[in-house]
Amino acid sequence: MPEKWTGRLIGLMHNEQITYNDLAAEMGVTKSYISMILNGARKPDGIRERMESAYHTAVQKKKANLYGCTVDERLKESEEEK
Repeated sequence: MPEKWTGRLIGLMHNEQITYNDLAAEMGVTKSYISMILNGARKPDGIRERMESAYHTAVQKKKANLYGCTVDERLKESEEEK
């Protein structure tokens, strides 16, 4: 059975149009491994933090690409918004 955090992450991914492939590329794993984790078939240690970090990086890359800037510039802007 999947853990609650996986449902939240899937919802966030949907809202930001982040795919399993995007997350897999950030983590250096396969799309099917991401699916196994999000469906509760695999539960490696520390995976929640790793996946959430990969998600945030993927979002920043997508936004940087959309706005025509680098990820570093986008991250700087995000810090200034806080």
